[in-house]
Amino acid sequence: MIAVVVGLLCGFAPLASAGGEAIRYFPVGPIYEYRWKLLELALSHTQKEGDEPFQLVPYAEDITQNRGMSLLQSGELDVIALGTNVERESRMLPIKIDILRGIIGFRLLVIRAADQARIARMDEAAIRQQLTFGLNSQWADLPILQGNGFTVLTSTSYENLFGMLASGRFDAFPRGLNEARRELDQRKQIYPQLAVEKTKALYFPYPVYFWVSKTNTALAQRIERGLKLSLADGSFRKLFETYHAAEIEMLAGEKRLVIRLSNPILPTGTAEPDTRWWWR
Repeated sequence: MIAVVVGLLCGFAPLASAGGEAIRYFPVGPIYEYRWKLLELALSHTQKEGDEPFQLVPYAEDITQNRGMSLLQSGELDVIALGTNVERESRMLPIKIDILRGIIGFRLLVIRAADQARIARMDEAAIRQQLTFGLNSQWADLPILQGNGFTVLTSTSYENLFGMLASGRFDAFPRGLNEARRELDQRKQIYPQLAVEKTKALYFPYPVYFWVSKTNTALAQRIERGLKLSLADGSFRKLFETYHAAEIEMLAGEKRLVIRLSNPILPTGTAEPDTRWWWR
């Protein structure tokens, strides 16, 4: 019942039918649907090889990322899907296969439409010096932008950031290539004055992994095996390209100044994201 109710509230159907081991996951919402479809794909591959049936159950409460990590460590959650940093790798067990192929590190700027012409005239130095960005205070990309010299205003509420931007509290809300237009489409009645900026983008290496608790090595091994099987038979790539077809097509037809940033929070030895499925 929880899976059904939360799935309907978030705008998509439950990912697995009832029955089998319950695997509780976070974060929940339309922009995260691909991540859980991919987990379903991976676990289905291992089930075909003899692993137990499963049921993916979204976490019912609206919680922060830090709270989600704490619940994973305490056993109230089984899997989360977030970007990596040193702190997270010290607290949780990552399955080190980048599920988003670096696409979330390609950031478009959600802005007030009235600022399109002003920002279009800016070069990289002006973007860095003159714009104030907005981010959630618990997101792992906050220290990335700060470490690259950007001025950032924060909020603990993701939803509040759209209102803060609309009211002029900051100038730009950097969102993943796979997020920006979808998020605005969902809020166009509430914030008709917001738009995706047309000429600039940021890029930094930012792998996103599935994570489990450090004691749940069996689930980690199952997820890793399933992801590798889906990579080998092409179903991982097919799912990725299906979910991101519009963004891949859009990017191929655009000319943007891409400002490349370093990522000071990446753990030593982290592999560079392979972006060839969507950006060469």
